[in-house]
Amino acid sequence: MTTSSPPAARRVVFVDGVRTPFGRARKDGLYAHTRADDLAVRTVRELLRRHPQLPPERVDDVALAATTQQGDQGLTLGRTVAMLAGLPPTVPGFAIDRMCAGAMTAVTTTAAAIGYGAQDVTIAGGVEHMGRHPMGFDADPNPRFMAERLVAADALNMGVTAENLHDRFPALTRERADAYGVASQEKFAKALAAGQIEPDLVPVALRDPERGWGLATADEPPRPGTTVEAIAGLPTPFRPGGRVTAGTSAPLTDGAASCLLAAEDVAEELGLPVRMRMVSFAYAGVEPEVMGLGPVPSTEKALARAGLTIDDIGLIEINEAFAVQVLSFLDAFGIADDDPRVNPYGGAIAVGHPLASSGVRLMTQLARQFEERPEVRYGLTTMCVGLGQGGTVVWENPHFTEDAR
Repeated sequence: MTTSSPPAARRVVFVDGVRTPFGRARKDGLYAHTRADDLAVRTVRELLRRHPQLPPERVDDVALAATTQQGDQGLTLGRTVAMLAGLPPTVPGFAIDRMCAGAMTAVTTTAAAIGYGAQDVTIAGGVEHMGRHPMGFDADPNPRFMAERLVAADALNMGVTAENLHDRFPALTRERADAYGVASQEKFAKALAAGQIEPDLVPVALRDPERGWGLATADEPPRPGTTVEAIAGLPTPFRPGGRVTAGTSAPLTDGAASCLLAAEDVAEELGLPVRMRMVSFAYAGVEPEVMGLGPVPSTEKALARAGLTIDDIGLIEINEAFAVQVLSFLDAFGIADDDPRVNPYGGAIAVGHPLASSGVRLMTQLARQFEERPEVRYGLTTMCVGLGQGGTVVWENPHFTEDAR
């Protein structure tokens, strides 16, 4: 009997990432009359347009995530979007769900296949049209969750889990959260003015039955000029007398993001750019009622697997589902609230959080920051995940040079 050795692991690289402008999830929002799958199609087409040297038939798989997989976010998104985007029928695809970390999981799942040698090139991403598909809509949680006290009664309400973090850690005050929320808006406005946001956006054609045709070219959620004084009096919708407000939470958002991944040797063969190298990744679980703590153990695991510490990380892109969730991460690692390594372009509190697509937004922004910062060798993308999880990916900067330090 002949046996063969498993293939040697290959380096996986992030070639490019794009996203749609993000819209507010409401009846008069940017994408109120746009299909969710069409948003995803637009991002896949843009990746192919930007890289004509990639033969479409060389794409081995398309993985697309959505948290609420129904209607125009259902029907095996990866496959349907691949076909609608013009990829050959020989290119397969699948749908994936890890709630907020859907796109991140699409990336790490297909990256693992590339690293193993089963695939060479993949497209991974996510879409969420929260205006049409509110989080948890039509879900039917098993009654055992409550009857057997597997989770706290409020564990399925993300805003309440954020309030629980304030309760558990007295140092996480509303004042700190308000200051962080304002800083996110300020940093995003500065990055936008500096031309650091627009290059990653793909315009989306719009059709409104009343206003006619239009074109989405900019994010709708940001509120430039927000001040601490302006948000100090905002109501606390998740608890009377609470601390979590609209000023310290990511708004409900519609949008899509996708990226192109490849084995490094295949990227070289095809003349594709290498914008980041994947070093390690990890997912972890925590108590669902303190969901926001998830990025702490996932980051600890990912760093340990990479043989690194948080001091080796020069850039951190963390999803801002809630300000208090980011602050709990910073405190766990001894990082200051205003550390310049953290979300240099601002975050989801400003730009929005279309659930399953946000992981690729973080990666795309980190890739651009790597190009701007050759003195930084390692960065990470991390996020909390509903039902008590966290996900983290550690990346290496291919532009790193010792001389730039």
